[in-house]
Amino acid sequence: MSKYKILSYAIGPFGAAILGFISLPLMAWFFSTEDIGRISILQIFSTFSILFFCLGLDQAYVREFHEHKDKDSLFKTCFLPGIVFCLILFFIILVFNPKLISINLYGIDSTYLSFISIICFIFSYIIRFLGLILRMQNKAFLYSISQITPKLFLINYIFFLYICNIEKKFENLITGQAIALFFCVLVLLWNNRNTLYDIFKAKFNLIKFKEIIIFGFPLIIGGLASWGLNVADKLMLKTLSDLNELGVYSMAFSIAGIATIFVGVFNTIWSPMVFKWISENNIDHTKLKNIREYSICFVYYVIVLSGIFSWVIMLFLPSDYDLVPYLITSCLLVPFFYTLSEITSIGIAISRKTILSMYSSLIVLCFNVLLNYIFISHFGASGAALSISLSFWMLLYIKTEFSKKVWIPFDVRKTYYITFLLVVLASINCLKLFDDYILFLMWLLFFVLGFVFFKSCLKNIFIIACGLINNLKRGL
Repeated sequence: MSKYKILSYAIGPFGAAILGFISLPLMAWFFSTEDIGRISILQIFSTFSILFFCLGLDQAYVREFHEHKDKDSLFKTCFLPGIVFCLILFFIILVFNPKLISINLYGIDSTYLSFISIICFIFSYIIRFLGLILRMQNKAFLYSISQITPKLFLINYIFFLYICNIEKKFENLITGQAIALFFCVLVLLWNNRNTLYDIFKAKFNLIKFKEIIIFGFPLIIGGLASWGLNVADKLMLKTLSDLNELGVYSMAFSIAGIATIFVGVFNTIWSPMVFKWISENNIDHTKLKNIREYSICFVYYVIVLSGIFSWVIMLFLPSDYDLVPYLITSCLLVPFFYTLSEITSIGIAISRKTILSMYSSLIVLCFNVLLNYIFISHFGASGAALSISLSFWMLLYIKTEFSKKVWIPFDVRKTYYITFLLVVLASINCLKLFDDYILFLMWLLFFVLGFVFFKSCLKNIFIIACGLINNLKRGL
């Protein structure tokens, strides 16, 4: 993949992260911690709706794209079942109990909140599939624009509320979320207008549907288990603690969205790239080993630096969120460990043993629920952060071991040692086991030790950087 493509893919996660750093403090100052907790619940169940209604066919579309000749028919076959299922189920809910979603998700008796939540769920599903078209066609810049659009409109909406002096209540916040998603759908429809015309004319392939639903079914269970793993901490915080703790914890996770700059770009490129290698019978094991090494090095230094500079966060947030700097390192581990697990467990996808991903997620989900039950009651949001980081380390371990069984064994001892060390350091930080200055010195020490852990990797990076600088000097 060219440097231009990688840069174009990076615009989306980078832009979304920057806009997120603008929108999060705005919401924190304008809305209560309870409302931040409620919007977190909306986002949790938006993710659930995507996983549940996609039926695993979104991942089947990615998996089959390079090997299927009629790509328009493939998209239609993957998209239609989920959207039909989605519309029928939500129609039934609105007819029989229009306040069901609002009462159970937000603790508010409101038909409007139920309706607007359903709109958000449907838009999220559509955005998922329309984004995949751009992603698989390597329209990197347009794909990145679709990631930026919702946050950009949400920021404008919050400023609109402020300028017009409209009441800062949850109903207005969730309306802004729905409007932002609506504009994102419009942008994606426009960017895919030519392809969508061909898709509209294409036929639904029932034979192909039967084939890909077999591939996708384990991913439904595995995806829902993975979703449960990602949200059990938040749901149990709501139950075992309160919306204030949930709001603070959700803010820490939202700020950890900085990880999307790396994770978003990498995950966008990784799966299509590997599946393309497979279709061309061109798997380079040395390249895979190097990707693992550089990724672990990158994750290590991002976590350590986040520990050193976490105090900066409170320059932008109200005092109600003073726990966030201590939680941020554990929250950052979640997306990074997930991405590392995608790298080290690529053998599962290559061998098509997707049921192993399902088993991994189910095992770790049970482990996570147990940890949350034990730690949240004692440590609140800090306990949830400790539980989720340990659980995602376990996910990394189990998926990697499964991959080694069904594909090619490889040495991952360094991966396990370094990542578990990061869990320990992040846990010490989130539980505030020492005074702030001792925690600061701890992170500084491991920043220096990183030069020992990744000596060869950093040496290669230094050589590459010097080469780039010399080329720039020659160009000037």
